[in-house]
Amino acid sequence: MGRVTALSEPLAKAVGGTTAKVMAAHLDLHTIGDLLHHYPRRYAERGELTRLTELPLDEHVTVVAEVADARTLSFNRGRGLRLEVTVTDGAGRLQLVFFGSRAVRHHERVLVPGRRGMFAGKVGVFNRRLQLSHPAYELLDEESGDEAAREFAGRPLPLYPACKQLESWRIAKSVGVVLDSQEATGWSGLADPLPPALLGRRELLPLPEAFEKIHRPRSTADVTAARTRLKWDEAFVLQVALARRRRAAAQQAAVPRRPARDGLLAAFDARLPFTLTEGQRRVGDEIFADLAAEHPMHRLLQGEVGSGKTLVALRAMLAVADSGGQSALLAPTEVLAQQHHRSLTAMLGDLAEGGMLGGSERGTRVELLTGSMGTAARRRALLAAATGEAGIVIGTHALIEDVVSFDDLGLVVVDEQHRFGVEQRDALRAKGERPPHLLVMTATPIPRTVAMTVFGDLETSVLDQLPEGRSPIATHVVPVADKPHFLTRAWERVTEEVAGGHQAYVVCPRIGDDTGGGSGTGDQDAAGGTDGPDGTERRPPLAVLDVAEKLVAGPLAGLRTAVLHGRLAPDAKDDVMRRFAAGEVDVLVATTVIEVGVNVPNATAMVIMDADRFGVSQLHQLRGRVGRGSAPGLCLLVTDAAEGGAARTRLDAVAATTDGFELSRIDLEQRREGDVLGAAQSGGRSSLRVLAVIEDEDVIAEARAEAAALVDRDPDLTGVPGLRTALDALLDADREEFLEKG
Repeated sequence: MGRVTALSEPLAKAVGGTTAKVMAAHLDLHTIGDLLHHYPRRYAERGELTRLTELPLDEHVTVVAEVADARTLSFNRGRGLRLEVTVTDGAGRLQLVFFGSRAVRHHERVLVPGRRGMFAGKVGVFNRRLQLSHPAYELLDEESGDEAAREFAGRPLPLYPACKQLESWRIAKSVGVVLDSQEATGWSGLADPLPPALLGRRELLPLPEAFEKIHRPRSTADVTAARTRLKWDEAFVLQVALARRRRAAAQQAAVPRRPARDGLLAAFDARLPFTLTEGQRRVGDEIFADLAAEHPMHRLLQGEVGSGKTLVALRAMLAVADSGGQSALLAPTEVLAQQHHRSLTAMLGDLAEGGMLGGSERGTRVELLTGSMGTAARRRALLAAATGEAGIVIGTHALIEDVVSFDDLGLVVVDEQHRFGVEQRDALRAKGERPPHLLVMTATPIPRTVAMTVFGDLETSVLDQLPEGRSPIATHVVPVADKPHFLTRAWERVTEEVAGGHQAYVVCPRIGDDTGGGSGTGDQDAAGGTDGPDGTERRPPLAVLDVAEKLVAGPLAGLRTAVLHGRLAPDAKDDVMRRFAAGEVDVLVATTVIEVGVNVPNATAMVIMDADRFGVSQLHQLRGRVGRGSAPGLCLLVTDAAEGGAARTRLDAVAATTDGFELSRIDLEQRREGDVLGAAQSGGRSSLRVLAVIEDEDVIAEARAEAAALVDRDPDLTGVPGLRTALDALLDADREEFLEKG
């Protein structure tokens, strides 16, 4: 959660300037409120001896152990002293080493056998023994009375997120100083964000007591009670922010968009050569109801790869066209924009040629607008959008440019929303005279999207039913480091698929033939760092140009092979995709430029090289390019990642399920939800400290109901000043802008 204004005094006043500087520089803690919200990451029993048998080499650690023996040695002909202290946890042993006469004399007086303490330092090795050189330490039973020592030993020991410059117990001491000073003043001025009635209904601790029990617990029950209260703080304050946003959105005026009884949508539906799935009808009805409302739709359409999201979006755009409005479809790549333009015009037939010779009198125009278009084609598309002749305009980021205008923009459809920022979506929506309706489509939400969905900020429609004729996709991990012959078999499977009349993709993380090793213009960067699991530098990711050359000369010799990547000219990319779709290319070696929207039903196999360098969402999207016809699909995830590591675990998860929502939850658990009210997509900048989106769904749902009821009763929060204070702290300028644009 954000900083509490009532505790906004600088840390230097409480902990001293030197410690405050370290906390600010290395832990991003600046105020008393920041420190009180810097919760322990876990707790150990004071009497518990931490295992020493699994210490990671070259990492900073904190261990709880007991001194087994100590000896002082001289070296350099007696001019130097070295103290060697062995500590143990009963299972393993660790050596502590101190140098220098004054330091040795001090440490040998206190580090005597039987003394127990916390020791922190970087794990090294000398003479094949693990050691900490000059570790920082604090003894746990220093010269206190027996009764005080027993009480001290019985309490859980908080272990904080720390850094090399500031050990966990020094953070604990600073927190203790702050708690004592606040208790001395009776926590004067502390703004409790939870209304008293809610505290009573939910039987939650008062905020000062929660701070005391999470930082200085006497039992594990104290920790549980404190965490429950603090989870409610985070969930409730955020839910109030989102409830107020929903209320404000509902008060915005939008033009209702309803399909005509005998209009374009009806004509299109009458021509469909297949029956809509039950899911497509249900989701369509949800969208049509939103479009008919007088406030803007803000809906997420979650659908499995190949579930027919594009068809659902097209029917929504036709309903808007029936009402005299226009729709803009924003796609992340030119390949996908061109694919959408081809597929939509093909599905519409003469209904996409409104006002043109041979076009239907009930039809509209479908225009394509991309950055690489020629001047004449670009001018024609801009004119059709500005005059309203084009009821549907499909494009890339070029749609956002200032020169683009619409006569009556009624609906914005964003395909694969994780490829766009809030600012880009907002820039397109701003082109409407009044706020247009918004439909966001995705097959696998990124963690923040899942988080916001769980938090109830988006109205969500789910397509969980594949159309008839779609085939299952089998996914297997190919561990080349352990079983190199598996890769040989993978290329044999590709050859077998081609021999059976089908086609295949080979996907690589980068283009190749470049100096920077990046993936190149127009391609999505693959996930994964440069360091290997043992800290050594990894080889560069495999490249399209290199792999294609080796395949043509080796295991795929004789097959018709082509390459596709973001550095190709737009006409060249379009030509490659046209030939592949027409069956003139057997194997397409590509980057992630084919990740979304590419639809070639005859493609049945995909081999993803260096699959561990891609994220869960990318792998699921890529896999969705096969199995789009009547023949089963095959996806092979080639990796040299070691078994049991995080990368292999991620690949095993992808191989185990084709459920996009399940994969998004796995992604969220691994990467965290990011800053749910800001620009950070995942990881360390989470605005949540104790609340976990997956584990605490019940708390979130209950907090949403409480927040909605409160905002209905008191929209301006006049009766809950503490909550207003907490909202001001949570919603800094950047997050407030994010909510306004979202």
